[in-house]
Amino acid sequence: MALKLQVPDINCNGCAKAITTSIQVIEPDAKVDVDVENKIVIVESKTSSEFIKQAINAAGFEIIS
Repeated sequence: MALKLQVPDINCNGCAKAITTSIQVIEPDAKVDVDVENKIVIVESKTSSEFIKQAINAAGFEIIS
């Protein structure tokens, strides 16, 4: 399942790393692609989208639906 999320708080590669790490804590095999310039996170994961969103929120980032 690929999930595409708009995350306006992404400002740098450090943000991208924090989001990636947070998602991979709940699913180590998740493929995470963070587009810093466009503030988009694309996640390929077997985990539910709700858990992915919670992981991003837990890293301190807000998601726009």
